[in-house]
Amino acid sequence: MAAAMASQGERAVLEEEFKWLLQEEVHAVLRQLQDILKEASYRFALPTSGSGRAVKQENFVLSTSGTDQVKGVMTLQGDALCQADVNLKMPRNNQLLHFAFREDKQWKLQQIQDARNHVNQAIYLLMNRDVNHQFKTGLEVLKLMDAVMLQLSRARNRLTTPATLTLPEIASSGLTKMFTPVLPPDILVNFYINLNKLCLTVYQLHVLQPSTTKNFKPAGGSVLHNPGAMFEFGSQRYEVSHVHKVECVVPWLNDALVFFTVSLQLCQQLKDKISVFSSYWNYRPY
Repeated sequence: MAAAMASQGERAVLEEEFKWLLQEEVHAVLRQLQDILKEASYRFALPTSGSGRAVKQENFVLSTSGTDQVKGVMTLQGDALCQADVNLKMPRNNQLLHFAFREDKQWKLQQIQDARNHVNQAIYLLMNRDVNHQFKTGLEVLKLMDAVMLQLSRARNRLTTPATLTLPEIASSGLTKMFTPVLPPDILVNFYINLNKLCLTVYQLHVLQPSTTKNFKPAGGSVLHNPGAMFEFGSQRYEVSHVHKVECVVPWLNDALVFFTVSLQLCQQLKDKISVFSSYWNYRPY
């Protein structure tokens, strides 16, 4: 009898603790997540609706240690490259080529667009449960955390996992039409985000003659193609002769990645607290 009464008393304490968790702590965590993710959204240098914030322009110099074959100066405005100047020193004769974006052109960085959209979707999910919302079950909280974590994971993955492209896809990209003077047919360029860095890759090509003795094997999709990669574009076959990659750190992308990590940890900690209640005396607050 005493054991049964103790068990009932313990269960009553658990129920009170769980009630407080649903009514108080969950909302406190949701507010904390909203604050963090709004800061992440601001780091994308894009105005939220009604904020009145202007989209600022930032200049970055892309280079790499140990080589001056390629240098680039980029102007990033939110999710768009609005200016780009690229200097390329040809390895054979040291001829210096210069290319710049046409004044009427901007290049949208889809990775930043997508990451921002996922962050905004996570914020929407959190704001949809305002302070007056009554969470009745642990399962409801777990489902919300899973939905938020899915959006945050997708946002992070868009920045940490650049798209794999084939060389023909790069050659046919609208990016090749952005420059003045027009890029020569033996030059390909690609911009992408990798973690907290803005990257520029320049591929120099040479034409494979029909009489070549090389076995032609088209390269598949990749983030970065190596010298020797072959592809066919139009009626011509090419081989990559030189690859130049330059990059620079974008500080606010680093901030955003940190905010994603902290937010995911907060979500997981709340999920863990909910799950703890299910492990005591088969108490299942679902």
